[in-house]
Amino acid sequence: MLKKVGRAEWIRRLIGELLAAWLVFVWRTNKVVYDPPDCYDRIRPDLPVLVAMWHGQHFMAPFVRPKGWDVRVMISRSVDGEINAVAAKRLGMGLIRASGGRNAREIKKRGGVRGFLEVLRALREGGSVALTADVPKVSRVVGDGIVQLAERSGRPIMPIAFASSRRRDFDTWDKSTLNLPFGRCAIVLGDLIPPPKDETEREAVRQAVAAGLDAVTARAHELVDRRHG
Repeated sequence: MLKKVGRAEWIRRLIGELLAAWLVFVWRTNKVVYDPPDCYDRIRPDLPVLVAMWHGQHFMAPFVRPKGWDVRVMISRSVDGEINAVAAKRLGMGLIRASGGRNAREIKKRGGVRGFLEVLRALREGGSVALTADVPKVSRVVGDGIVQLAERSGRPIMPIAFASSRRRDFDTWDKSTLNLPFGRCAIVLGDLIPPPKDETEREAVRQAVAAGLDAVTARAHELVDRRHG
């Protein structure tokens, strides 16, 4: 049994290393556009922030991080998460191993409470934290977790999106995308969304995060697909 577990871990690590190499290849062979062009200068005074992404669109997230910036990423403890964690660490990201859920049982199983506290600590230390905003298995619906993190930490939420002109879109629950080399790619950063002051503002912030993510995703695809004049 231990041999099987060890072999599985070795295979996951190998896949993670190969994934990291592939992402570097994709990054280096695409022409990159940033929107807005001065996006990093704009957000610098407001660091650290909570970086919000949609599930399935997160693979190129390490390349959104400017060199030298402290950005950590929350990754689930699932099998896919193990592979993503290997790749993200190889690409220079700090890791927080946890994820949210649709109920208390799921949150406990996935280390959500511990992850919540680790995110708060990272923000206090000055590090920004990237995480998917939608709850696992519920695509493109913002969960309460990122909103509560913003409220507790007092830090704003920044929606981001990455898109490439050459890609493979999959019919999965998270609408996952495999970015391909030799094309154009766009990194779009949305306006910062202030944290809720109390629980009465949570729903408005949750809706603002969803709208912000939809907007940056649409803008990223406009740029790479040349649908925007």
